[in-house]
Amino acid sequence: MTEEYTPPKIWTWDKESGGRFANINRPVAGATHDKDLPVGKHPLQLYSMATPNGVKVTVLLEELLAAGYSNAEYDAWLINISDGAQFGSGFVSANPNSKIPALVDHSGDKPQRVFESGSILLYLAEKFGAFLPNDVSARTETLSWLFWQMGSAPYLGGGFGHFYSYAPVKIEYCIDRFAMEVKRQLDVLDRQLADNEFIAGDQYTIADMAIWPWYGGLAANKVYEAAEFLQTHEYKNVMRWTNMIAERPAVKRGRIVNRAWGEPETQLHERHHASDFELRTQDKLES
Repeated sequence: MTEEYTPPKIWTWDKESGGRFANINRPVAGATHDKDLPVGKHPLQLYSMATPNGVKVTVLLEELLAAGYSNAEYDAWLINISDGAQFGSGFVSANPNSKIPALVDHSGDKPQRVFESGSILLYLAEKFGAFLPNDVSARTETLSWLFWQMGSAPYLGGGFGHFYSYAPVKIEYCIDRFAMEVKRQLDVLDRQLADNEFIAGDQYTIADMAIWPWYGGLAANKVYEAAEFLQTHEYKNVMRWTNMIAERPAVKRGRIVNRAWGEPETQLHERHHASDFELRTQDKLES
């Protein structure tokens, strides 16, 4: 039983929040240091890290290339959020919210910044006319699930994931509250996938690419190592979908781009050309 906390009349930031990533949390926005962003040779410049939100975008870019969209070639630069790289002046210019990923498209008359992972997925899908159905009903269903993910995942990451894995103390109320919500979300997905091969129907779309890194990662015990705690194996349809998406070659490539942890063969800190993957076999891409 934790000691009851009485909030002060006015909150002040007079101590670190504690837990993992405490050194990069602060109640103000803006840059902490001057640092320009590197720019490679391709029009699409991605600044990211292989967290679930970052993986969404690299998976889409690799899927676009696999589908024959050669002008989707991109440079992916590592923004190590553990080191506070997201607070450099160049990155803040690309994303004033200082969160990865951020994309800058240099193909037009002037560079176009795009931030927030869902916005990047939608931007690229519309730019290339891929992985987003043209049919109004199917498109609307896809976007509904895309925005479902954007609204739901904070309960998984900032809620359950934080209190279960990162908080300096385990608080029963917080873990129970968010575990209940995450299991409800898994049930939402499981019921949807009972009648559909993919999230939004019979087509593989940006909705799958948005949801898989978070909820597929959770189901496969790649996120928070909480699969047993949450009994994710009970969600048979989610497990079927998780495993199916994981076997896609473009997904195997996309999930290691900008990855800076784990076994060396599962990391590709920067990606500038398809040849960057050549030294890694498909078996080694399984982390």
